[in-house]
Amino acid sequence: MSSYESELVVERVEFAADGVLALTLRHPLGEELPAWEPGAHVDVVLGAGLERQYSLCGDPADRRAWRIAVLREPDGRGGSSYVHGQLGVGDQVRVRGPRNHFALAPAPRYRFVAGGIGITPILPMLAAAQAAGAEWTLLYGGRTRDSMAFTKELERYGDRVRVAPQDECGLLDLDPVLTGVPEGTLVYCCGPGPLLDAVEARCPAGLLRVERFQPKAQERGGDGEFEVELARSGRTLTVPADVSVLDTVRGAGVEVLFSCTEGTCGTCETDVLEGTPDHRDSVLTDEEREAGETMLICVSRCLGKRLVLDL
Repeated sequence: MSSYESELVVERVEFAADGVLALTLRHPLGEELPAWEPGAHVDVVLGAGLERQYSLCGDPADRRAWRIAVLREPDGRGGSSYVHGQLGVGDQVRVRGPRNHFALAPAPRYRFVAGGIGITPILPMLAAAQAAGAEWTLLYGGRTRDSMAFTKELERYGDRVRVAPQDECGLLDLDPVLTGVPEGTLVYCCGPGPLLDAVEARCPAGLLRVERFQPKAQERGGDGEFEVELARSGRTLTVPADVSVLDTVRGAGVEVLFSCTEGTCGTCETDVLEGTPDHRDSVLTDEEREAGETMLICVSRCLGKRLVLDL
C-alpha cells in the first residue's frame, strides 16, 4: 500500500457524461506521481469531514497526471456535491494512495461488466487486457446513454464493447456473458449493488472479482467484547460490543489510517498475527478471508476472545 500523500492541483475538468465530471490532477511542481495499476483508487480529502475514494481511470503510463471521475449524487453524503459545485481548475485537494484491492490478475480471457460510474476502474483494465493480447468483452449498462461516462473512448474497441442503456435495452442481459464461461476466464464487475449481486449469483466460484461502492450485507458473528493486543507496543485493549476495533484503537491514541469506516475502501486493512477475524467488509476475497491474515478494522470483529494485530 502506498504511503504517498500530497496536495495536487486540478488541471482539467471535463464533462464525461450527464452528471459525471472527469478531473485531471497533477502535482503543483510537476513532480511525478506514484505508479499505479488498473483497479487502483485514491483517497481525496475534499474538506473537513469529507474524504472519498475514487478509482483512477486514466493512463497508468502517464506518471504526471491522475484522472478520476465523480458522479453527482444529490442524495449522497456531500462529496460529489463538493466536487461538482466547488472544485475548479487551479484548486488543490489533498490526495492519498494509490491502493488496489481490485487488481487485474493475468488471464487469457476476461469478461468485464460495468454499471454506471462502475466503468471507472474497468476502463484502464480494458487497455491492459488489450495490450496483453487477451480475449475480452465488456458489457456496460447505465440509466441512459447520455448518463454513461467515457462511451466515446470505448468506441475504439469496436464490437468487444456492448453499451446497453436501460431506457433502450432494459436491465442488462447477463446470461449470454456469464453462461458457459471458458476455463481460465476471469470476470470483473463494478457498479451498483443489485448488479453485483446478480453477477455473483451467475458466476462460478473463484472466477469473479468485484468492487463495491456500498457495503454488502454480511453474515454476522457475535457482537460481544473481545481483546486486541497491539503487537508493536505490547498494549492490550478491550473492544466493547458496540465499538469498532478502529475506534477502540484510535481512542487509545494509536494513529491508524482510515477513510470510509464502512468496509469498502480498504484503507484500514491491518495484518492479523493471531486470532480469527469475523470479516464484515466488502473488500477481501473469499481466499483472503479464509487465510485470515488481514482484516478491515473499521467493521470486522473477532470470532474468539482475542486478536493480535500488527499495530
